[in-house]
Amino acid sequence: MSGVDGPDRPAGMGGMDGIKLPVVVVAGLHSAERRLAVDELMHGAVDAVVLHHDLRESSHGLVHRELRDGGGGFDVAAVPLVNDCPCCALREDLVPRLVRIADEGRYGLAIVELWGGSDPHPAVEVIAGGAADGRHLEDVVELAGVVTAVDPDRLIGELSVSDDLVEHGEHTAAQDERTRAEALAHQVEYATTLAVPRATAHAPGLALLRQLHPTARVVRLGTGALTRAALGGFDVAAARDRVNPAIALLPQESDEAGVTTLVWERRRPLHPERLHRALELLVPAAQRSRGRFWLANRPDLMLAWDAAGANLAVEECGPWLTSLPDAAWDRYPPARRAAAALDWHPLHGDRVQQLCFTAEGLDVDGVTGLLDSCLLTDAELAAGEPGWKALPDAFQDLLDPVH
Repeated sequence: MSGVDGPDRPAGMGGMDGIKLPVVVVAGLHSAERRLAVDELMHGAVDAVVLHHDLRESSHGLVHRELRDGGGGFDVAAVPLVNDCPCCALREDLVPRLVRIADEGRYGLAIVELWGGSDPHPAVEVIAGGAADGRHLEDVVELAGVVTAVDPDRLIGELSVSDDLVEHGEHTAAQDERTRAEALAHQVEYATTLAVPRATAHAPGLALLRQLHPTARVVRLGTGALTRAALGGFDVAAARDRVNPAIALLPQESDEAGVTTLVWERRRPLHPERLHRALELLVPAAQRSRGRFWLANRPDLMLAWDAAGANLAVEECGPWLTSLPDAAWDRYPPARRAAAALDWHPLHGDRVQQLCFTAEGLDVDGVTGLLDSCLLTDAELAAGEPGWKALPDAFQDLLDPVH
């Protein structure tokens, strides 16, 4: 039989008989907790196999691949990192192996353990859309769950600093310039199951975890709950929408164990220069802040706000629908069109300021007042779009210049 070599195992579930192989993706910057989660899943399932791509030498163009099961490690090899792209490595190496494992029918569960700094979102998209030997991966496997293992006792501290992944050897490629806080926040907010140590008692850390991802299921390692939670199914399209800044539902306001979430929502535009000056106070005010907003001098452009560890990324999210002719609305997903129609403003259409700030000891009044001071005044608002577009383009350092 072609495919993965390993010790003899009894035939089980597989792709040839029409039964899909369940796959669970496990992410986590906290390596000890991630490995505990993987081991618990492995021991809680019948005939499980773990696939892991170690990226510790990614800067040198190498990926270390290892498969292991109850009999130990096998299929260990160093493979090239294609195009300095970790997702390419998964597409070229992981996907064919998942197809072969499903076809061979030896295993009842495949556990994909991601590298420490890996973002589970692109990895899941690769698995969901992967193909090998002329076959789509979705025809032989089903994504059963996505787990992020995290230590709440470390969460607040690590979301408060700006250490780069590369400083800790947790980067995924030579050009990976992300911070640990950025990676950690995205890992937490994408997974539907969050696995935490059984002994954790850090109330603020757990509160922050729940406020960052209110709909996730939080389970304690070592209690037997992880396997049930992780195999509950995973909707790739729904997860994609949940982290899409154009349509994502932000967490609601909350206050627990000294951790607070503020949701700031306004309709009138932000003054680009005043907001830019305020960033040095706004960004470090919270362990995590995110959302969407619009600037007076860029009235047609939706912008995403994504800050963690006192670092801010601002990205373009396409046009506000109010700036488009009606016929162009069909180019956008129904969820986007419905959200715009339900929250339509007679003057600003679907343009809105929606920013969410979460932190231990958050100065709610201070953040609110500072953001409000960045909105256009009545006199500035009365100038209309021609006047707004003449305002200084203070965000050129964070966005491409207006052409």
